[in-house]
Amino acid sequence: MPRYEYRCRTCGDSFELNRPMAESSAPAACPAGHDDTVKLLSAIAVGGTAKAAPAQGAGGGGGCCGGGCCG
Repeated sequence: MPRYEYRCRTCGDSFELNRPMAESSAPAACPAGHDDTVKLLSAIAVGGTAKAAPAQGAGGGGGCCGGGCCG
């Protein structure tokens, strides 16, 4: 179940709620009971490794684009 982060406009506290995606835009009261809250945008952490793409023109073809003549 997704976790959503909210901030209370009345007291300024931030809090999180686990709720179904279908209820993501439903009103959420803060733990202190205030109803004036706003849902925050959260960064998503994605695991895994990234594979670097090969650099263009980095081959050993000679000349100044990949050879050892430029210093």
